[in-house]
This record gives sequence, structure tokens and C-alpha cells, in this order.
Amino acid sequence: MIRNIVLILAVILAITGISAAFIVSETEYAIKFQLGRIIKADYEPGLHFKVPFINNVRKFDRRLLTLDTEAEKMITSEQKFVQVDSFVKWRIVDVARFYTAFQGDERQALLRLDSIVKDRIRNQIAARRLVEVISEQRVTTMLDIAREANVATEDLGIEIVDVRIKAIELPDDVRDSVYRRMAADRQKEANKYRFEGREEAERIRADADREARVILAEAEREGQTTRGAGDARSTEIYAAAYGQDEEFFAFYRSLQAYGTAFGEGSDVMVLDPSSKFFDYFGSDEARD
Repeated sequence: MIRNIVLILAVILAITGISAAFIVSETEYAIKFQLGRIIKADYEPGLHFKVPFINNVRKFDRRLLTLDTEAEKMITSEQKFVQVDSFVKWRIVDVARFYTAFQGDERQALLRLDSIVKDRIRNQIAARRLVEVISEQRVTTMLDIAREANVATEDLGIEIVDVRIKAIELPDDVRDSVYRRMAADRQKEANKYRFEGREEAERIRADADREARVILAEAEREGQTTRGAGDARSTEIYAAAYGQDEEFFAFYRSLQAYGTAFGEGSDVMVLDPSSKFFDYFGSDEARD
């Protein structure tokens, strides 16, 4: 009988000891309550204790969370409808304030967060033209949405890390006009690049032509100088040769003249036989 009582007491003590301890992991927040009132919410990861049956503990995820919202039709500043699909990256930064704001109901927190973000998206879309919504300015739009949403959730213990627009679907009539506008913009940009390319090509050709003319002028000048020096040297050589043997030089020049005159063999020349041209065609007496 005593043994059974001791065993029962041991089981009760064990259960009580187990229920008095709780573990907080690195990915969790923990709030300890006493009769429904928060008494501590800043637990570090590790083993902690509470008073059984008096204290209770609620845990919440402290990691980065994702809220994938439903796509919603919105209107731009041009009164054109678009279907916007987005998602939100958020996390709890003040677990006590979060619990107080939503009474610990995470579903209520998600509904409130969805409403806040969509209101800001709707406001940003309504303040922009369609071409701005779907262009590179979309990044700026998302940053503005995240900033404004963070201001609205500041008292809720929530931080919105990022807001991303996954897709913007357009009605058929709007889609066609947007595509035409985008094509016109791209064509305008392409024409600009072509014009700049032609301008650069003309400049390069003009520089090349100018450089070519300079090179040719310098080459012609150098050629004239070289030819002049060659002619002078040639005249000097001829003069020196002529001075050494005038009779032989005259004979050599006559042979060159005969070769030039009768080289083809079919030319006819009518000359006086006593002409100086025939000085070396006869005997020495005839030449004298």
C-alpha cells in the first residue's frame, strides 16, 4: 500500500517537473502568461521553467514568413484595370505587441496584414500610369509599398521585409495598346542607337581620310625628295662619264637612240642621209 502511494507521488512529481520546464528554440519566440496576463516575452533560446497550472507558455515563429495573397483587380491613374498578384515577406519583431494586437490569433494577423499591403498596392497603382506600373519603375513602386506598409504595421509588432509583385495581367484591349507602346519605345531607342552609330562611323571615316591624305602627302613629298636626289646623282654620274670619254658617250647615246627609233622594226622614217642621226652608220670618213 505504501509502495503504491510512493509510486503515485513519484509519477505526480515527475509530471509536475516535466510540465514546469519548456524549451525555446532559435526559431521561436515564447510568451509566459500568469492567469492570462503576459509576464515575460523576451526568452533567449534554451531551457526555461514555469509554475505548473499557474503559468502557461505560447510560442510563435520568429523566422521570415511569406504571405502569398490572392490576385486582385486594381485601377491605374488612367482608369485602366490590371490584375495584380503579389506576395509579402514579413516577420514578428515584437512578440508581446503582436500577441496584444491580435489576441494571439495568427489567422487574424494574416488577414490584417493582407488588407494593409493590398491597400498600399492599390494606392500606388492608382497613382501611376500603366506604362509605369509594368516598366522598370515597378521596383520603385514595391519599395514605396513596403515602406508605407511598415508605417502602418509599426504598432502591431510586425516588420514587412519585402513586397513583391509577381505578375500584372492586362485585359486584351489594354494589353495590345501597351505592347504597341513598348514596341514604339524600343524602336525609338533602336533608332537613337543607329543614329549614334552612323555619326560615330562618319567621324571615324573622316579621321581616317584625313590621316590617309596626310600620309600620302608626306609620302609624295618624300618621294619627290628621293627622286630629286636620284636625278641629281644620275646627272652627276652621266657628267662624270661624259667627261672621261666624250666620243664613247656620244656613241652610246646614239646606240640608245637607234634602239628606241628602230625597236619595233616596222616604223618608217624619212631623213636626210647627211643628218647627224646617222653619224655612226657609215665609215669613219663619212662621219667626219
